[in-house]
Amino acid sequence: MPDGRLYLYGSNDISGEKSYCSREYRVFSTDDPKLEKWVDHGVSFSNYSDAPGIPWAPDVMLYAPDAIHRDGKYYLYICGANHFEAVAVSDTPYGPFADAVPIEGATGTGIDPAVFIDDDGQAYYFWGQFSLMGAKLDADMSTLDRDSIRSAILTEQEHGFHEGASIRKRGGKYYLVYTDISRGRATCMSYAVADAPLGPYKKGGVIIDNTYCDPETWNDHGSIAEFKGQWYVFYHRSSQNGRTSRRMCAEPIYFNDDGSINEVIMTSQGASGPIDAFSDVDASVACRVKGNVYIAPDECSPGNEVLKNCGGGNWKEDWAEYRYLDLGAGASSWRVRASGTGKISVMVGGFGVAGSIEISSEGFRDYCGSLEKPVSGIAPVWIIFDGNGISMDSFSFGA
Repeated sequence: MPDGRLYLYGSNDISGEKSYCSREYRVFSTDDPKLEKWVDHGVSFSNYSDAPGIPWAPDVMLYAPDAIHRDGKYYLYICGANHFEAVAVSDTPYGPFADAVPIEGATGTGIDPAVFIDDDGQAYYFWGQFSLMGAKLDADMSTLDRDSIRSAILTEQEHGFHEGASIRKRGGKYYLVYTDISRGRATCMSYAVADAPLGPYKKGGVIIDNTYCDPETWNDHGSIAEFKGQWYVFYHRSSQNGRTSRRMCAEPIYFNDDGSINEVIMTSQGASGPIDAFSDVDASVACRVKGNVYIAPDECSPGNEVLKNCGGGNWKEDWAEYRYLDLGAGASSWRVRASGTGKISVMVGGFGVAGSIEISSEGFRDYCGSLEKPVSGIAPVWIIFDGNGISMDSFSFGA
């Protein structure tokens, strides 16, 4: 935004709820190059029955939004569970946004708005599920140019388009980023490229796939953005052994000379760099989990998330992955804070199991063990579970 800060707009899942989203939007921002420190600006827009932000659709759940700045005003584009499309306005990028009006011509025909202003000042609006629609926006930022409406800009058949479009411009090319169902579930964010905002678009490839973030993961929404000279993909992942209770993640991305984007993997470090292996590593930052394992709150410690339901399979099926840990000059021991009964093992890099610890306790307690061989450097780490009812709170390494 014009103040130089990076702003994050998104729908707002409620932890533990089985439905997507909520009736509130929140806005977060940062000026931190590592994207570690964020400001929570609080509720920017809400839609309750007794205080409807959308008067013609009170109490309807608020789905994925988008936002943009123009001529001193900030525009929040909103959609809802009953397929309304609307825009609200604020004098600040964090709201509160008010005076919502419908986007006539888009309301009732889709979800997940995306907004873009080209270099010549022309604004564009995109919306839809399974088949993407788009049109020019008039200067009031709320009225579609009906003559410019184009359908099937992206389709499920040609592009794998499921929902969640977002548009950016780089190097004279237009990039539509979207939720892609081509790999069987809507777990991918992919991109398509065109020479004009309304297309035609040719599919480029997958940017990120959140498969294995949770046993029940379903979709992946997000966008790409450049901040302080680095491009990032912002995406979400499920938790709590369900399709909801989603959380935001970010990874650096890289463009090739031909404008293509390399697919990146989910990491625990995100944009911040490798995690110190000698400090407590929160179990809930696992970038991938396999088998029965999932991330969920600890009932005995509100606000703390742990790995649950670990074990019950063989080591090839029940594990949690952490990319990447900095083991420095070397580690010869490790510690795990866990509960349950069984064996927990650790594998560093691709060199087999480095050490194992037997555990047996009803509540969380610390268990320590030695490593069969020293491990060092920056490497991925896998924690492997074999037992019954194992939960893990944290782990660390020792010199």
